[in-house]
Amino acid sequence: MTIQECYATLGGDYEEVLNRLYSEALVRKFVGKFLTDPSFQLLEDSMHAGNYEEAFRAAHTLKGVSQNLSFTRLYQSSHEITEALRTKNYDLAAQLLPTVETDYALTRAAIETFQHM
Repeated sequence: MTIQECYATLGGDYEEVLNRLYSEALVRKFVGKFLTDPSFQLLEDSMHAGNYEEAFRAAHTLKGVSQNLSFTRLYQSSHEITEALRTKNYDLAAQLLPTVETDYALTRAAIETFQHM
């Protein structure tokens, strides 16, 4: 799997991230670092604990990382949950969490597959 195929699989925009980071080596570097970012786990844990302020911070960070890496699908779902948490619509945030979880799992699996090829 190439980095471009990885982006296609995870629902991202490779050309956009390449324009932002200027080299495939940097794209590869930061895509790899995504796997160690704790934002998603913090979002999940905070939502389950009812700590919505922490969940908001985690969702906002996940949204920013996803936007910077042009992970379009994950960016969209993390943006939606961020806005629900920002407006204190916790029921909506709880409804949106499974979509974020699915998008994160898809993103993570695509990156892991890419790294092992």
